Amino acid sequence: AHAQLLQSEKMAAIGQLAAGVAHEINNPVGFLLSNLGSIESYMSDLRAHIKKYDNLFDSTASRGGLTDIETKEITESKKNLDIDFILEDSVEVIRESVEGAERVRKIVADLRDFSHEGSSEFTWADINRGIESTVNIAANETKYKAAVITELGKLPSVRCNPGELNQVFLNLIVNASHSIEKKGEIRIKTYCKNDTIFIIISDTGSGIPQGNLSKIFDPFFTTKPVGKGPGLGLSLSYNIIKDHNGKIEVKSSINEGTTFTITLPVGTEPEKKSALK
Repeated sequence: AHAQLLQSEKMAAIGQLAAGVAHEINNPVGFLLSNLGSIESYMSDLRAHIKKYDNLFDSTASRGGLTDIETKEITESKKNLDIDFILEDSVEVIRESVEGAERVRKIVADLRDFSHEGSSEFTWADINRGIESTVNIAANETKYKAAVITELGKLPSVRCNPGELNQVFLNLIVNASHSIEKKGEIRIKTYCKNDTIFIIISDTGSGIPQGNLSKIFDPFFTTKPVGKGPGLGLSLSYNIIKDHNGKIEVKSSINEGTTFTITLPVGTEPEKKSALK
């Protein structure tokens, strides 16, 4: 039952994540479709204008030049169809479309990096890359509440399950966002010291009462309203870090914010398999 509840918590987080990703993808797809509509209209006008050139060229090939009437017709066509604007704006529309497609590609790539679908084994991975992809995936949760500031130091590859660690990063980032009422900051710092990776995630949110600090990693403990989750996000995170032979610690002050510090050994093997497997 405990394993099923942990899986339920993970699926709830993925559902929330999917809604945010859909929103993030919808924006660039929206203006991509709009720009393609503009390009289609531009091409129609350009084809009409070029057709006039072709017809006049065929009719004047034997005469060696355009008459005044034909020259006026071409000039008026260029003006009426606003060819100069089309040629200028087409460059900008195509550039924006390429940027939009690149945004979609980046979101999909980040989602793939975040999920590590099909991977349940420990492997060598880049922690910073996992953090970056998770920050981008969680952007819809954070961008209206907090500026996410990263200070990612040079790290060696770590023996880990990257998908599970990304789940921990997501839990902490989303919790940090929820703790901020209006506007604040979420800071993520990484560094390596004595073959140990340090990951520090701090926020300027409402903080955690001292009486609750010893309970936050307990299963089912939550300060969220009923129906907002069974209180397994931090318990899940604690167990994942424990499986990696690491530690997760928390410090907090009311109205000042909360800091989670994760430490992971560089080359570790799991002590046991996660409850999710």
